[in-house]
Amino acid sequence: GTYILTTALLPLLEKEADARVITVSSGGMLVQKLNVSDLQSGNGTFDGTMVYAQNKRQQVVLTEQWAKAHRNIHFSVMHPGWADTPAVRSAMPDFYQKMKNSLRTEAQGADTVVWLAVSPEATKLPSGLFFQDRQPVPTHLPLASTHSPPEDEEKLMEVLEELSQKFKSTSPG
Repeated sequence: GTYILTTALLPLLEKEADARVITVSSGGMLVQKLNVSDLQSGNGTFDGTMVYAQNKRQQVVLTEQWAKAHRNIHFSVMHPGWADTPAVRSAMPDFYQKMKNSLRTEAQGADTVVWLAVSPEATKLPSGLFFQDRQPVPTHLPLASTHSPPEDEEKLMEVLEELSQKFKSTSPG
């Protein structure tokens, strides 16, 4: 979805003076190395948490790749921190019960994405960065072995383009 929506908007965004694309990701991606061999999660046992983290890793890679390819658009990806939202309460009830007293408010979670969308300071920073609390932060933990070779990142873009073409060809209209 992130790929299809963003690529559909790129021609319009290229024409704008202060075009920005901000993707809301998650720090959960820090535990995943990019895996381009099974983007549809059709192999092995399905683990929703790991699929989510893999998707969020893909969003970070997409942002970096788009930033290289589209110099007229400012791309950012961000982690809102763990906020007390209905989604967290319903999707992760055990986590919520353990962490409810230390979760951010919804407004605190939204702060960085709003700042990235409207702040002139945000576009002074390089395109393609991963943010938390209005600051660029690393996309890999030390010693986590989550770095991918450039070929895998290029393959992600190719596979997503192929998948999007199949989706477009089967969509009505």
